[in-house]
Amino acid sequence: MRIIYLDIDTLRPDHLGCYGYHRNTSPNIDNLFSQSVRFDNLYVTDAPCLPSRTALWSGRTGYHTGVVGHGGTPADPFIEGPTRDFTDVFGKTSWMSALRKAGFHTVTVSPFAERHSAWHWLAGYKEVYNPGFGGLERAEQVTPLALDWLKRNGSNDNWFLHINLWDPHTPYRTPAEFGNPFKDDPLPAWLTEEIWRKGWEGYGPHSPQEPHGFAEATDMVGFDTPLVLDSMQAVKRWIDGYDTGIRYADDHVARIMTALSDLGILEDTVIFLSSDHGETQGELNVWGDHQTADAITCRVPLLVRWPGLTGTSRVDKALHYHFDWAATMLELAGATVPANWDGQPFTAAFREGREAGRDFLVTSQMAWSCQRGIRFGDYICLRTYHDGYKMLEPIMLYNLADDPHELNNLADQKPEIVNQAMALLVDWQQQQAITSLTGIDPMLTVLREGGPHHTRNQLPAYLERLRATGRAHHAETLLKRHPTGNLLKV
Repeated sequence: MRIIYLDIDTLRPDHLGCYGYHRNTSPNIDNLFSQSVRFDNLYVTDAPCLPSRTALWSGRTGYHTGVVGHGGTPADPFIEGPTRDFTDVFGKTSWMSALRKAGFHTVTVSPFAERHSAWHWLAGYKEVYNPGFGGLERAEQVTPLALDWLKRNGSNDNWFLHINLWDPHTPYRTPAEFGNPFKDDPLPAWLTEEIWRKGWEGYGPHSPQEPHGFAEATDMVGFDTPLVLDSMQAVKRWIDGYDTGIRYADDHVARIMTALSDLGILEDTVIFLSSDHGETQGELNVWGDHQTADAITCRVPLLVRWPGLTGTSRVDKALHYHFDWAATMLELAGATVPANWDGQPFTAAFREGREAGRDFLVTSQMAWSCQRGIRFGDYICLRTYHDGYKMLEPIMLYNLADDPHELNNLADQKPEIVNQAMALLVDWQQQQAITSLTGIDPMLTVLREGGPHHTRNQLPAYLERLRATGRAHHAETLLKRHPTGNLLKV
């Protein structure tokens, strides 16, 4: 059996044609969908990059691994202490370790471990190819390494190849000669001038007046990315940049598919495509980043083409975690799901073409804010513990069926739904604590260490910027919320 995971960083599903997008961003990915299962409600447990891939590759939540953020203690796994054996838990029970035990040759082409010093993530790989640009790789620097490996090894049996493309991630940097395929295409209909204006007059890192962080991004000069979103023309250029990155990655998906065909192994190779997180593009007034536990950040695409099990396209709308798919994939490949995994396989349902998901999901964000989300029914409810100096309320509730871009907070209108969500969150937290080997909720560590990593020590200078840009009233709001500069006052 041969398996390829096409891992496209920062890819939100609703910017793909096969998920209903109006722009032609993904013709080759859409073609893959014609023979695949499309998962509509697959969520990462922990966002963004480092906690997401740690959770997926370990099969365990950030609560259990300890990795929930991008810096400080919670960027590293819990220390196992005196019970640690010669090989640690990642070496024994990771996704790749489980595949190796089943006889697979495991390979990755990715800069991820270097970018985040996530050396635990490499556990179980037999071969590692790091393009060496720390996550600023373009596809033409990644794909040749994968194609070379396929040329040398593709005809062998029993391998797993992970290929990690980064092109949709900011700063948008598709080669100039690729052009802008979307220069004549309108913006998504929901992204109106009214939405932009509200964001422009608002605040927060990666809001229109600070789309690259907390201040003017002088380090972005030279990239084809607006330094400030001061008009709808700038917004269009921004969205075009993101969509062009997707289209560029899509072209390289085609190159990989062609290589498989030329080797004569396409028809018996398992191919699945997904991402580590989505990307808010104006939702919750975050533009071009992944700073919340909401559906836009935590919902990711998943297309699965499995010869003999999928032949025509079908859609799975059940609620799944990303590592539920990893557990299912292990069983389909003849491997055993490690006993310590939080991932739950739905193998029989996948084989039979039916849906079998979870009743609810809990998502986490601790790098740019401290937030947990409860996804159930048509709703997502967000509980904010630290707003990351953004326009986030302590409790937010959205009906995703009616309001997929999270524009109307229903928390005050539907207290009974909020109460239901909070009860589910308490149940989840209790179960996580009972099954934890440390008894530590890593979110509390984030808060004790000064809040989300990317926002630490940013408040004083940002208050001054708000005052200098005619937004002093927002500075006062933040001061009231953060009288100590850390914990959110509710």
